[in-house]
Amino acid sequence: MAIYTIILAPLLAHPILSLILFPITLFFLRSTYRVSSFHPLSHIPGPRVASLSSLWLTYHAWIGDEASVTKSLHEKYGSIVRTGPNSVDIDDGAALASIYTEKGGFVKPDFYSNFDIDGHKSIFSETDPLRRAPRAKAVVTLFSTTNLRQGQEIIYKCVDRLVHRLSEGKRADKRGKPLNILNLTRGLAVDAVSSYLLGNTYGALDENVVREEKIAVKKEVAGSPTPDDHEQDMSASGMVDCFVAVGRFWYLPGWAFKLVEWLDAWWNAEAEVSHSLSRVDEYVASVVSDAEAAILASKTKTDEKRTPSHPLNSYPARLLQAGFTPSETRAQCKDLIFAGTDSTGMNLATILYRLAQNPAYYLRLRDEILAADPSFDDLQSLPYLRGVVKEGLRLSMANPSRLPRVVPAPGWTFKDTYFPPGTVVGCTPYVLHLNPAVFEDPKAFNPERWLEPSEAMLRDAIPFGLGSRQCIARNLATVELFCAVERVVRADVLSGVKTVKEKVEILEWFNSKVVGERIDLVWE
Repeated sequence: MAIYTIILAPLLAHPILSLILFPITLFFLRSTYRVSSFHPLSHIPGPRVASLSSLWLTYHAWIGDEASVTKSLHEKYGSIVRTGPNSVDIDDGAALASIYTEKGGFVKPDFYSNFDIDGHKSIFSETDPLRRAPRAKAVVTLFSTTNLRQGQEIIYKCVDRLVHRLSEGKRADKRGKPLNILNLTRGLAVDAVSSYLLGNTYGALDENVVREEKIAVKKEVAGSPTPDDHEQDMSASGMVDCFVAVGRFWYLPGWAFKLVEWLDAWWNAEAEVSHSLSRVDEYVASVVSDAEAAILASKTKTDEKRTPSHPLNSYPARLLQAGFTPSETRAQCKDLIFAGTDSTGMNLATILYRLAQNPAYYLRLRDEILAADPSFDDLQSLPYLRGVVKEGLRLSMANPSRLPRVVPAPGWTFKDTYFPPGTVVGCTPYVLHLNPAVFEDPKAFNPERWLEPSEAMLRDAIPFGLGSRQCIARNLATVELFCAVERVVRADVLSGVKTVKEKVEILEWFNSKVVGERIDLVWE
């Protein structure tokens, strides 16, 4: 009766006041519940503000320090931390198996759909394993060891082009001028993905060469440098950076994400980005069209031998033959170009940057390569080369943010801590990879730590994710890294090189963004 007299009666007597106060009252009651002992996650320690609202985590994702803030929370509160009203982060690698691998792992939360492309689910964004399976099944054979071995000439052709472009930094007229290796490693990644999987190279590593030839002609005619007399980013960079930026607000509900994405695109509209998106769309449309033509032509050539490079074995052709529409196939190809370009480009640039900073490691690696003279099949068996690649992957932070999953019914217990059904749990690669209890002096680049790795090191290094939902192209990405590092070091391209900055600064979005979009090396 007292509650009715004090609260409800005045509200009922003043409807307008009710409309104003009702949502405020609901917000107050919900907030009180979230921080109370009645909430099912009240036993998980963490900052009070994180328990109040998911906007706390969304804010840190937006400004790009989510992973490092999460790491600081673990240092303060322990291995299990509440990062939102219904979300928890765990920095103990013992939790990885239950969350990501056992019985297929827990399912992805709905906000992964914010990574849909052109209205279509991608292999990455699809949250339902049953609906994802047909997409993955259609193309998974392309990433097998056998297929990659058969396609090694395609990959090496791209790698050799990268080595040539890097070697230009040693030319007399280029010495002392910073070279953005991130731009070149991205170029390798997109050319390797497009050549090997899509059947037609994008040609990113040749784009600046064409520009330089045009500049030389202009100089000869005009007799003076032109405003274009500098290296430009590859044409796909705008598209890649645009997709990377989605990770700033991917935690938002679908409706809010679409609104913020639209406002962001309108507010930050740039002609260069629009041109990049159009260029990639045109390229993707052409390779899908080529695949459609190859399928049509094959109906009259039933006895034709299909080699790995046969048009019907391309990524788009396999999707089309599996029954996917041209529209969805184009979306899947765009997702492939983005993922393959961004992560592999960042990983390789980080490895080359770290080798440039550590001449002793570079020389030891070169000695191993020259002594072994490895073939394609031998690359991943070289101990020091393997250590360099694994250490680069650990420190690259191409995907530093957490990998969230949803606890299924009837709940989950980890080391005596119970998580109710529906809790969003996950482990953050940034936190695991920089855990001093597992990786001594974790921020140091030390390939030798991988010569005799501990079980915890092997367990906690997850640069490609883990379980059935880990990166489907991880084998191709790994092959690219081993082939590229081996040939760059064999050619001694990095002799006499220096880094321009002591540290690569990143924004810790789901796909990290290098501040300034440059990782520069300079030959003296």
